[in-house]
Order: sequence, then C-alpha cells, then structure tokens
Amino acid sequence: MRACRGRFGIWRTAGLTAGAFVLLLTGLGCFGAKPKSHQLLNVSYDPTRELWKDVNLAFIPAYEKETGIRLSILQSHGASGSQARAVIDGLEADVATLSIWSDTNVIHKKGMMKAGWEDEFPNRSLPYTSTVVFVVRKGNPKGIKDWKDLLVGDVGIVTPNPKTSGNGKLSLLAAWGNVIASGGTEEDARKFVADLYHRVPVLDTGARGATSTFAQKGIGDVHIALESEAWLEVEESAGALEIVYPKQSILHEPHVAIVDAIVDVKGTRGHAKAYLSYLYTRSGQEIIAKHHFRPSDPEVLAAHAEHFPSMKMFTITDFADGWDSVQKKFFAEGGLFDQIYAEAQKKP
Repeated sequence: MRACRGRFGIWRTAGLTAGAFVLLLTGLGCFGAKPKSHQLLNVSYDPTRELWKDVNLAFIPAYEKETGIRLSILQSHGASGSQARAVIDGLEADVATLSIWSDTNVIHKKGMMKAGWEDEFPNRSLPYTSTVVFVVRKGNPKGIKDWKDLLVGDVGIVTPNPKTSGNGKLSLLAAWGNVIASGGTEEDARKFVADLYHRVPVLDTGARGATSTFAQKGIGDVHIALESEAWLEVEESAGALEIVYPKQSILHEPHVAIVDAIVDVKGTRGHAKAYLSYLYTRSGQEIIAKHHFRPSDPEVLAAHAEHFPSMKMFTITDFADGWDSVQKKFFAEGGLFDQIYAEAQKKP
C-alpha cells in the first residue's frame, strides 16, 4: 500500500469522513487503484492564462514528488460564457475555473456537476477574488478618477461584450451597482449604463480581446478591466498605461469546480481535487498574489497589500437577488443589456 502522506493528502483530509478519505486516497492511486488518465484539462477564462501556467509549473513536479504520478495539464481560455457552452457541448474539462458563478452553475444545471459544488473547496470554492478597475493612458489625460468621470466630455470606453464575457458582465454590473450604492435609483443606473455604452466603439467577445483593442490598437481613453488584467496590461505597456482605482467597485468571485461527469469517466477525480486544493496552499496563494488576483488567505493578502489597495466593494446581492436573477434581468435575450445597447446605438 502506498503511504500517500504528503502535503496534498494530509491537507485535503480535513473534515472528511473515513469513507470519503478512502475514496480520496483511491482516487490518488493509493491502495493499488490507478486512474485511467494522467491528463487534466482546465477550462478557464481569458485573464487567467498566465496564472494557471505558473500554477501548473509549480503543481506538476510537487504532485509527482508526492504521488509518483507525472500529470499533463492542458489549458483552455476564452470568454467565460463561451467556455461554459463549450464544456456543455463536449469540451472534456476536468475542472472549470470560470469567471462568474452563473457560467459555472449552468454546467451544473446540465447535470455535469453535483449539487453543492460551491462547497467542494474552502471559502465557497473561491481561492481568490478580484474587482473591476480602470486602465488609462499615461498621465491620465482625461482626468478619470471615478465612475462619474467616464461620462465627461468625449471619453471613449473599451469593455468586452457582457453577453459572452465575464469581464463584460462584471463591468456592466459594477457601473450599475455603483449608481445604486451611491443612492441612485434603477432608472438612474439604467441611464448611466446606457450613456456608458454609447461611448463604447467596439465590443470584443472576451477580456483579452478588449485589452488588445485598448493597449495595442490604441482605441479609447479608458479600459474597464478586471484588476489582474489591468496589472498585466500596465506591466506590458512599458509605461504607456496606468491603473486607476475607483472609490468603490464590484467584488469579483471566480469559483473553481470539478466537472463530475468528466472526471468520473476519465478516472481523474483524485488528480483534479489535488490540483484545485493546491491553490489553497501557501505556495498556491503566493502564485495567485503574484498574478494580481486577491488571495483568500488573509496573511498572504496582507503580505502583498501594496498591490491590492483597500476599496469599498459591493456584491450583486446589494442590488439583485442573485446570479440567476441577474442573468435573466440583464443578459437574457431581450434583457436590459440588449435594450440599453440598442438605445445607445441609436444615439448620434
């Protein structure tokens, strides 16, 4: 019998019943059982490309040292909503690490993930969080400091399509939520968001496409972006871009999850569980902080406080009943975004 006493095995046993512990060890190759596959596919969203590359480089040799198994981990990235549909349509994701809860939960609704998937890992399966910020040209020539400044003068705005992109959804909801959190009405929020999209010349399908439009093509005066993407964009600009933190913004909660229907067929549940569990180790949390995602470990977050300015954050439950309600109200066919965008396109 294999010992299986390494960091991953011991860490993951906390809170498990004896039966669950045996199943976990079996999935890892203990008791002589061996998985059918040693390859994982991580289906994620645009801004996590660099994060997962470094996580994989650290996790694969550590896992091999612990278990004797050399994993191969493939990455797939794109607009979060499009990635969710790809999994439903047959992309064999062992794990889904998508941008927003509703994109992950739609996979559950198709019977591919078990009920209670959010509770599979610590902190509601949130090893990191993020928020929405602004990227501006060097010197901030338009003087953009907060949400209200986006609608001043001839400011041009870049943000991805909320029908396909998690970044796009969060950008719209951040703008909407800021109005509500500042004491405005829904009618005030609708007007603000309609005026905002009137200033958006192109809607890229995903976050990385919007980054290219703003940083490389030079379109727009401000890019509404996820914090991690904003930092990467600025770091690669050689001083041409800057980050602006608004007074308040939305809390971004990108859950991680195992796709049960896939791992049970491939026999990769143990690998997948160890992979996502690694994110909660000190090493995993440090990698997360390095890529400007806000780590869930308070000690790691505090150690990198200079990269994560304190700011007021609201959630969607501050102005809606939850993600299902938001999806139906804002992003369904003929919903608020479709109405607002159609109105914005009619303006001169």
